[in-house]
Amino acid sequence: MRICPAQPHDLAKLLAFREEAAAWLSRLGTDQWQRPYPAGKLLATIEAGEVFMVRDGDATAATITLTPKAEEGLWTAGELREPSLFINKLTVARTHAGQDLGGRLLDWAGNRGHHAGAEWLRLDAWTTNTGLQTYYLSHGFRHIRTVHRGLAVNGGPRVSGWLAQRATMLSEHGFVDETPTPRRVI
Repeated sequence: MRICPAQPHDLAKLLAFREEAAAWLSRLGTDQWQRPYPAGKLLATIEAGEVFMVRDGDATAATITLTPKAEEGLWTAGELREPSLFINKLTVARTHAGQDLGGRLLDWAGNRGHHAGAEWLRLDAWTTNTGLQTYYLSHGFRHIRTVHRGLAVNGGPRVSGWLAQRATMLSEHGFVDETPTPRRVI
């Protein structure tokens, strides 16, 4: 499997990918990702070079967004001064579930963060999705706090405020990495 930057022509695939994940999450009993994601916002992150896709031959097996920008209102001013990369929209296709692609993507992100000079790999997870929170804890993340107040960037109520982080580090992720050298975050 190889990891490469998403391209603007991948937008429809990524939106469908998110809908597939939302349906699966709904079957698990969580309301995570039930609102459609704005296509324009996703396209902007693709064009910024922050969205990556894992390809298994011609199939898209997983995706992750890795950005130096934190969502407003989650992290303290002191935390924001620490060099960090933030994970968003980590999704694995149901056809590739059970292969620890998510864990490998977390390792890839930590490796990329290390090369970018980041100290921390950070994320915010759905506040009510305890299964997802347990997943991140089992992959070396440490819960920092849960933010319940404030509005999300899209104007809705804060629903993704479970904050966690782990140190960046060199790691073996097993992907053929076709991504450009990351920009330094410090």
